[in-house]
Amino acid sequence: PQTTSSPRNRPEGKVLETVGGFEAPKQHGKYETAQLFLHSVFGYRGIVLFPWQARLYDRDVASPVTEKSENAAGHGSKEVKGKTHTYYQVLIDARDCPHISQRSQTEAVTFLANHDDSRALYAIPGLDYVSHEDILPYSSTDQVPIQHELFERFLMYDQTKVPPFVARDTLCAWQEKNHPWLELSDVHRETTENIRVTVIPFYMGMREAQNSHVYWWRYCIRLENLDSEVVQLRERHWRIFSLSGTLETVRGRGVVGREPVLSKEQPAFQYSSHVSLQASSGHMWGTFRFERPDGSHFDVRIPPFSLESNKDEKTPPSGLHW
Repeated sequence: PQTTSSPRNRPEGKVLETVGGFEAPKQHGKYETAQLFLHSVFGYRGIVLFPWQARLYDRDVASPVTEKSENAAGHGSKEVKGKTHTYYQVLIDARDCPHISQRSQTEAVTFLANHDDSRALYAIPGLDYVSHEDILPYSSTDQVPIQHELFERFLMYDQTKVPPFVARDTLCAWQEKNHPWLELSDVHRETTENIRVTVIPFYMGMREAQNSHVYWWRYCIRLENLDSEVVQLRERHWRIFSLSGTLETVRGRGVVGREPVLSKEQPAFQYSSHVSLQASSGHMWGTFRFERPDGSHFDVRIPPFSLESNKDEKTPPSGLHW
């Protein structure tokens, strides 16, 4: 079968463009660098840069330890064992960004790299982190199948390879230099009343300010409605515990200035935000308040996740050998 790209808001009469031919999704193993894919949730075209092995803490999977335990933040929770799961660093096709901007932030991945310049905030547009099961692989005969400013800097056409591209030295060097800030290590997932919340925290780096250290993290959150009932996110309620002993409460309307509607047609919403602590580690957890069509509300749990800064050490994170 052929895969076609059909922007939701396309003008009447516009012909669908042929993108390529679908391939069978891999049940086992992982996709290689330069694998083309359609995102199964957001529908954009993308290409795999490289895979990460992450630890997935899935609170929906029954754990052998069922009794309640108190963690450092005093938050009663089930003990959850992390399972290894493959995620991918990918480039998003720039042609698809306008069509998914209401559903997913595609602007940039931000990180504070390179400690020699303590004020630099790096932003890389059109990058995403994609779970193995989100990938619908396809092949194309196009030598530039994805439009992204980094595509030709990172990948080179090679017809002898499958997929027919190879990583340029620039991709390997960029990944080597920045992996402590790009690396995805922990993924947290929990479902409440058919709303699944997935959180991926990233350590961004440390800044010195007024003789103290400020540690920064970015966290990416995906909300998915697994039911057919339309719901709307109305409020967020965060608890942020710092190793320095402080516990902060943050309440507010919506997320990133939006109050997204999750429906059967558009079941998911993804966004990123940032948090800083005056300690090298901490915890976050909380709830999102959703509204049903009848006006009733319900709270959806945000799974507790830790904020760690151990990547400031000079040694690369364990378990990664490139």
